[in-house]
Amino acid sequence: MSKESMPLAAGYLAASVDNDARLGEECQVSIENFPGDVTPIEMAIRVLHEGVPDVVGFSVLGWNVHQFSAVAEAIKQANPQTVIVFGGNHVANQADRVFRHCQAVDVVVNGEGEFTFRDILHAVLDGGDYSGIDDVSYRDGGGHIVTNPARERISDLDEIPSPILTGAVPLLDDAGNFRYDVALLETNRGCPYHCAFCFWGGAVGQKVRAFSRERLHQELEALAQAGAETVVLCDANFGMLPQDMEFVEDLIAVKERYGYPMALETSWAKNKNAMFYKIVRLMRDAGLQSSFTLALQTLDADTLSNMNRRNMKINQWRELAEWLAAEGLDAYAELIWGAPGETPESFLAGYDELAKHVSRIAAYPLLLLPNTDYTERRELYGFVTVRGERDDFEYVLANKDITLEENLRMQRFLFWARLLAENVVLRNVFPVLRAVGSLTQSAAILSLADYVDEQTGPGARLLTQAAERSTADPDSLAPALEHCFTDPEFDHLVLAWWHERVRHTVPDEWHEAVSEVLRFDLDTRPLPFPDKRGFSDAELVDSEALRFWSIEREYSCNVPELVRTAKATGELVTPPARTPTPMRLLFRDGFAELARSTNHEETAHYVARVEPTQQLAYSNS
Repeated sequence: MSKESMPLAAGYLAASVDNDARLGEECQVSIENFPGDVTPIEMAIRVLHEGVPDVVGFSVLGWNVHQFSAVAEAIKQANPQTVIVFGGNHVANQADRVFRHCQAVDVVVNGEGEFTFRDILHAVLDGGDYSGIDDVSYRDGGGHIVTNPARERISDLDEIPSPILTGAVPLLDDAGNFRYDVALLETNRGCPYHCAFCFWGGAVGQKVRAFSRERLHQELEALAQAGAETVVLCDANFGMLPQDMEFVEDLIAVKERYGYPMALETSWAKNKNAMFYKIVRLMRDAGLQSSFTLALQTLDADTLSNMNRRNMKINQWRELAEWLAAEGLDAYAELIWGAPGETPESFLAGYDELAKHVSRIAAYPLLLLPNTDYTERRELYGFVTVRGERDDFEYVLANKDITLEENLRMQRFLFWARLLAENVVLRNVFPVLRAVGSLTQSAAILSLADYVDEQTGPGARLLTQAAERSTADPDSLAPALEHCFTDPEFDHLVLAWWHERVRHTVPDEWHEAVSEVLRFDLDTRPLPFPDKRGFSDAELVDSEALRFWSIEREYSCNVPELVRTAKATGELVTPPARTPTPMRLLFRDGFAELARSTNHEETAHYVARVEPTQQLAYSNS
């Protein structure tokens, strides 16, 4: 990514240290924020180049634990007295494995880190006795691992100094622009559910604790003044509590005053209550963008039971999807493949049932994460796993209900489903093909995958090889996405697939209309570089404090209306009359920075806005 990710967790630690009277005087704190492609060598050089720190805390997750372990070992070589602290979801309650795999680690933090890390620093200043600090694991003088009792969760979250308001996390770059891809913010901590695959900050099955409205309002003002376009909440179930409505009201008021933020992304409450519907309408009326999630994970009853999700009213998802569509709001669904109880047949059946109501489905392979129910009961479910080469996640190869061969076949489907549907490369053609040709979304995706596999061009080979690597290399999706958004060869592949493999499945009288829908999908997918996509007539215009690429196109029918009918009714009976329909496509500028990003929530904001040309009056920029 061309921009940094906001180091919120490290910011909490730094702000807590600076706010402590003694530590503020005796400690100098800095945050080293690294991009995902940096090497351990580069990290070690940056950490050590101005002298060896006395204490280094690492915010550890599955994707960085190998790199951080290598850096920690380098630091220990430079100064064996440096105290190395590991904290984060991947190492919490995993002291035996952490100390075994990285001898450089001195302390593991098992819960919330802000006050625990502060106490560790006090102990370091006082000689290094950690025996009185709750929620940590360490090795005693005899080399034995000691784990102290758990610490009570922080009840008053406002006691944690704000990294945004204190300046612990700088908001602007050297040019005075907001420096991060999105602004991260917490409004609460905790999750009342106990899903078998999840360890949400160690706060699963717990009471939700909230930050105060006043603090959150001040943080929103600071982010708006810095020009943050998108706020992403780190909450587990936003839209469940009365204070969530207050937060949205304040966010809208801040947006009206400063013009920012323009979008809110979050993990929405699994059970949608009246509060959720009020919040969604309020956001829509204020023009606040968001993607609304149907976090179903599976539609199979036995699999739901194994996931500990029987208590969730997910059977109401159809009504919710229909309501969101009627309100004209963007929605997507989430599924997990590889959970015990699921089979390829049940998963694809659930996928296609979901696709009747929402075509953007984020389908992910199950990973076994530390501290989860699936991991603790792996023998019961017959999991066969392998750890990643560059990360430390456990990838599921098989379980008691699926074979390795079935899993590999489904991993290929997941790659293509994520590429085409989740990341909005294609969108409208799926419901239209289903309505006129009875082709399900999964069948359409696999048909295109099969066709690409048979082609010999460089773009086809790139996509095929990325799909083959996807099981072992989750990052293979990024270059494939870039190809789909930027290379004209992808357009040729898709159009050739339509003519050679799919056209004959559609009644003759529908050929032209479906062809126009497919062309419309290709035209309106997010636009990183107009010239590369053949849009030589594109010009920049200003609207709502944003810049858009404006492009005029004409279609032989009203494609958006045709798609709306297909989605609403599930069938199309009479082909549309041939009526030339001019449109202006407005692409939000800036997607060039995201063309390789797999963040589909952000990508969705860059799909073209479509309006009849006679209704537009934008100023040239």
